[in-house]
Amino acid sequence: MQEAKSFLEKQEGLLLLRFAKRGYRIDMEQIKEGLAPLRITRIVKSVKYMLYWEFDTKENYGAAQKNLYNSYWKSIEKCLIVPHDKYLGECIF
Repeated sequence: MQEAKSFLEKQEGLLLLRFAKRGYRIDMEQIKEGLAPLRITRIVKSVKYMLYWEFDTKENYGAAQKNLYNSYWKSIEKCLIVPHDKYLGECIF
């Protein structure tokens, strides 16, 4: 992932790049009581990873996706549950 990170940071128009690994869970009880989330202590099926990146234009995002697919996609996909989620949108504030 470190090698992929340095590659992804060089994509044209990149504003923000984050890799995250899920390490906590939260339920309604914690929300209602204002408690901290609980650390995940055992892996039942898998660990969820997330790649979050922001671009200045949709076109630069599309080009970066193609570059990722042609380079590190298979390595990254091994970390994901297939089929994995993809969320796209625009920053609203």
